[in-house]
Amino acid sequence: MDSARPGGAPGAPRLLGRLTAELISRSPQYMSCISNYEIDLRGNKIGAIENLGATENQFDSIDLSDNAIVRLEGFPRLPRLKALYLNNNRVSKVARNLQDAIGNLELLVLTNNRISELKDIDPLSSLPRLTHLSLVGNPVALKHQYRLYAIARLPKLKVLDFKKVKQRERDAAAKLAEGDGLSSLAAAKTFEPGEGLEAANGGGSGGEEDGGEDAAPAAASAPTAEQLTAIKAAIANAQTLEEAERLEAALREGKLPSALAAAGGGGGGGGGDGADGEQQPMDEG
Repeated sequence: MDSARPGGAPGAPRLLGRLTAELISRSPQYMSCISNYEIDLRGNKIGAIENLGATENQFDSIDLSDNAIVRLEGFPRLPRLKALYLNNNRVSKVARNLQDAIGNLELLVLTNNRISELKDIDPLSSLPRLTHLSLVGNPVALKHQYRLYAIARLPKLKVLDFKKVKQRERDAAAKLAEGDGLSSLAAAKTFEPGEGLEAANGGGSGGEEDGGEDAAPAAASAPTAEQLTAIKAAIANAQTLEEAERLEAALREGKLPSALAAAGGGGGGGGGDGADGEQQPMDEG
């Protein structure tokens, strides 16, 4: 399998589960399409970042995609490192003081990981040269004002989630950062799409007092747990960034894409079928 990758030693076995010096020495090393000298450590079931001192700071780019890493930590001093790919892992926490080890990092891809809270982004602010960041497919990307929060915490960002940071976003982020705006936002209760809709629509026990005919539809507008699970699974399986954004918007608006509604709101793999943009209220599943 390795012989199919650039620089791989034909027939050399890849050790799974640990990022060892032997694995590093056996892994493909090559010049990437953007002229970065890169090492390919993808798909080795690596659970933790360790032993990268064995790279001897030779690489501009390290690809650790498709592993099982849970924390962004464990780096030795790698001043040459500019790009780090960690998509499709299980990262939920970011270590502080990363600037001491990878202070020249410019690009960090954390697509499809498990970062969930706004405050979990904060340690990335220690990276003084970070200009490109992806958190697509992380729960945090569904948070209220997530994008402005990230821009405020990481003022050097030029591209966030594959979208250029615009000046009006910088202005809005700066305004949000005034006073204790960011701290209050980070400390806010975890947002769940559809949460509180029933109460907001008067769907409690006093339905008849609010008018019998109007009360029933209001109570039914709150999405069910099964519907939330279905649309979250669809986001995880989205094939394009546009599709994922469309589904995330549907979550925020409390609507279920028509393909998922037709399937009864319970299927997890219908992300691609909802790309036609037609949506129905989530309570129609």
